[in-house]
Amino acid sequence: MLSRRKWIKRLSRLPLVGGFVSGGILATGSARAAETVARDYFGELGVRPVINAAGAYTTLTASIMPDEVLAAYRQTAGEYVSYNELHDAVGRKIAELVGCEAAMVTAGAASAMTLATAGVLTGLDEEKAKRIPIDLSGMKHEVIVQKAHIVGYTHAIINCGVKLVVVERERELINAISDNTALLYFTDEHGLDGRVGHEAFVKMGKENGIPTFIDAAASIPPKENISKFTDMGFDLVAISGGKAIRGPQSAGLLMGRKDLVEAARFNGPPTSDRIGRGMKVNKEELVAMWIAVERFLKSDYDKEYETWMTQVDWLKDQLSSVEGLTAESIIPQSPNTVPTLQLTLQSGRFAATGYKLQNALLEGTPSVAVARPREDGFNLTTWMMKPKHLATVAMRVKEELLKAQRAV
Repeated sequence: MLSRRKWIKRLSRLPLVGGFVSGGILATGSARAAETVARDYFGELGVRPVINAAGAYTTLTASIMPDEVLAAYRQTAGEYVSYNELHDAVGRKIAELVGCEAAMVTAGAASAMTLATAGVLTGLDEEKAKRIPIDLSGMKHEVIVQKAHIVGYTHAIINCGVKLVVVERERELINAISDNTALLYFTDEHGLDGRVGHEAFVKMGKENGIPTFIDAAASIPPKENISKFTDMGFDLVAISGGKAIRGPQSAGLLMGRKDLVEAARFNGPPTSDRIGRGMKVNKEELVAMWIAVERFLKSDYDKEYETWMTQVDWLKDQLSSVEGLTAESIIPQSPNTVPTLQLTLQSGRFAATGYKLQNALLEGTPSVAVARPREDGFNLTTWMMKPKHLATVAMRVKEELLKAQRAV
């Protein structure tokens, strides 16, 4: 009979088990992790990291996942589970956290828009779900939207083959409602631009028995907006998961009425013959999104906001000495209501426009991304910036401004 020592020695010769015996799988994993950290993937690809003084933009890969969200992502990568069971369980957990009837994780907010529209059209009818977007016969197929709310992202709705009915005034909206009306669509980013506000829009939907949907992808912060729109009465709400909530970049949330979220889920993965098959969210993203929501709701938003304000004011102090430049701390109304430094170039004082300065900052070393470029300036924010980069941003912006400054 083998002794314990000989048994362990024999096991240690096996390539897989050896990792457990000589300190465990964590020890082996740690060694591999150390190698991974040392490898410069972006450098090998010739892609330069960017200092983000712009905000949570998809083109800048949105946000950076916090440690606890990354931990959830990594930990769940090593196990198999039932996809449907996990998807539904995460949805229930997020709905409980937010305080709404139902929720599901989607492949970004645009995916939530497509799946929400599909769900409204088909319900749980498998035959109808198979026909979208080619054949909508037998389905209500019109979506009413205010003219001011038609943006590029509206394409996520018309992907389902629906017809947009465009209105401008409240009376037009009421008159446009017919037996073919499937959905009333609202864009929060342009909520102040339309003639019909949030509450009146929801009221019309309720009075006419038509679901109301709001694209609130970039409407967080403020923090309370994660539940504001379902509390207001919107039947469906889409929110980006990879921006202020700091989940995986490709994740989003669809929240709202239980039957409608269920129907949206019915049109999504893993079923192969539905419009949402290509909108798959992997198991790691599902769990990471749940943890991101949990973390977000526990966070001290007031403290974070105060930090951003202090950082913006500090940048203002550093740049105010540049002659011909006006630096003003502002809080935009929508989207992303965060402290922002608005830099305005006085006429005739600089040889470059805000657009050219944006490019110079992005193409320079280190690369710095700024927000809202325009002819006479651009904006800076710090809410997506690593604190260690604050001084670098001040130095680079000042450097490019002084280069472009005209002698008086």
